[in-house]
Amino acid sequence: MKRNFGRYAIFTALIALAIAGAVPAGSTFAETRTETQTNKVEPPVLKAMEAELDRSASVFAKSDPPGYFISYAVTDDQVVEVSGSNGALLSSGENRNRWLDVQIRAGSPALDDTHRAGDRPAGGPNPVTPLPLSDDVPVIRRAIWEATDREYRSAAEALIKIQTSNEVQSQTAEGRAPDFSHEPPHTYYGSVAAIHVDRRPWEERLRRYTAAFSADPAVLNSIGTFTAAAINNYQINSEGTKLEFGQVRYRLELTIQGKATDGMDIERYANFDWVDPSRQPSDAVVTTAIQKMISEVNALQTAPLVDPYAGPVLLTGRAAAVFFHEVFGHRVEGFRQKDINEGQTFTAKIGQSILPEFISIKDDPTAQRLGANVLLGYYPYDDEGVAAQDTTLVDHGVLKTFLMGRSPLVNVPESNGHGRRELGYLPVARQGNLIVTSDRTVSNAKLREMLVDSIKQQGKPFGLLIDDIEGGFTFTGRGQPQAFQVTPLVVYKVFPDGRPDQIVRGVDIVGTPLVSLTKIVATGDTPDIFNGFCGAESGSIPVSAVAPAVLISEMEVQKKQTSTDRPPILPPPAHDPEARNQ
Repeated sequence: MKRNFGRYAIFTALIALAIAGAVPAGSTFAETRTETQTNKVEPPVLKAMEAELDRSASVFAKSDPPGYFISYAVTDDQVVEVSGSNGALLSSGENRNRWLDVQIRAGSPALDDTHRAGDRPAGGPNPVTPLPLSDDVPVIRRAIWEATDREYRSAAEALIKIQTSNEVQSQTAEGRAPDFSHEPPHTYYGSVAAIHVDRRPWEERLRRYTAAFSADPAVLNSIGTFTAAAINNYQINSEGTKLEFGQVRYRLELTIQGKATDGMDIERYANFDWVDPSRQPSDAVVTTAIQKMISEVNALQTAPLVDPYAGPVLLTGRAAAVFFHEVFGHRVEGFRQKDINEGQTFTAKIGQSILPEFISIKDDPTAQRLGANVLLGYYPYDDEGVAAQDTTLVDHGVLKTFLMGRSPLVNVPESNGHGRRELGYLPVARQGNLIVTSDRTVSNAKLREMLVDSIKQQGKPFGLLIDDIEGGFTFTGRGQPQAFQVTPLVVYKVFPDGRPDQIVRGVDIVGTPLVSLTKIVATGDTPDIFNGFCGAESGSIPVSAVAPAVLISEMEVQKKQTSTDRPPILPPPAHDPEARNQ
């Protein structure tokens, strides 16, 4: 199974990245505002959910097979989006939706319809039901009633197949662990999130921003998108949990595309995310990013290709963060430890050293920020109604536990609040804010000196410095190599003789986890953040990874897959003298 960790996703999920700059307080540049209020009265949609749950729980608990657990989740999202390309407006609109997600577990906590059997994947699709936007309790209750009946029938049918499968298939010790954990109920009424956005100023800005890209002939295409989202979540289950909380997110994304003479596609990307409308990025900050993106596209167009290489590599913080997400993070997601089809790299290694002793790692979805930077993987409660928890995974190189949803392991029987999913999927244990810390830190300047020393000691003609990264993926199933791949965007050759660094292109970082993690020799002293979206069994979810720069004594890079289509025969019309005169 391939797990993707990238920058792009639909904004109706929770989105937040570190803001690169902001307008001063009181600036007239801000045209959006946010309203929040603390609820002291139960909202109508939660009343409808509770009324129908009270009616259904007792009935399905007595059915054959019993529906022993029922959960209702409603996601109410309001999204504003404005998009421009090459100096023109593409789209501008506002939309609101309300979706119901019903989960019923048939059987018992020891064995239920979610049990992993044969080739049946963990997580997977879970159909959602549209709800009316009006707070009409009888109408909402009817929709819940229909979905509950449908989901129970599906769960009961699945349980029969699982019971039959268990009679003819062997189970590992972890596979025989219970299917569901009991967790204490929570009641929490947070704030209602709402946005009020004037789209017209953003329409003008996106025309202007994308027109600036088109002024350079190296840019073949440009797209800019502003998105604002207010997402309100309501959860209730038969154990007594009752939750309401909302979040507001704003994002500006800029993407440009170019092409090298050999046909390789070149792409640069920048984004600005904020939660307070008064802190949206200024024109000056965005213009600086635009100029940097254009400069990098021009440099990459003529940059030489790198042949396959193995040697010392310095990963900057953002690149290092993705490295840990892919190489380590997916392999400590709890549900993978009980699946016989998974590689189970770390299943039997609790209490053992798996990293250098100066490295510690935790996953803390309760953290909203790191310094002034927003963390995308923040959430107060997971998608199984469990409070998010700051969880130490590795302490000075030693593995302590796994990321857990409500699918228990033999030695880790309880959730630590990491059961997550995209709307329309079943939740499984996933990463939130993966944070790497180190006891062996040096300045980034010193770390670069150590890279040069390592190049000389190994007799290599150069080393690599990975300065920016797009994302990556990893294989965790037994049917594939236990390998990972990380996709750099900006890479430099670093020479041992003091020559200036040379920007290069066409490489992907590859490797295997148990070897690669032991090759870390030192880290920088400044953490950096990579926020993105991770796609796996329970869909695409927002995550953050935080790490300092990392020096790795040996890492392999391979040639990147590329297009062979040559650049356009004619230049863009704006850069063709004959076209301008017509």
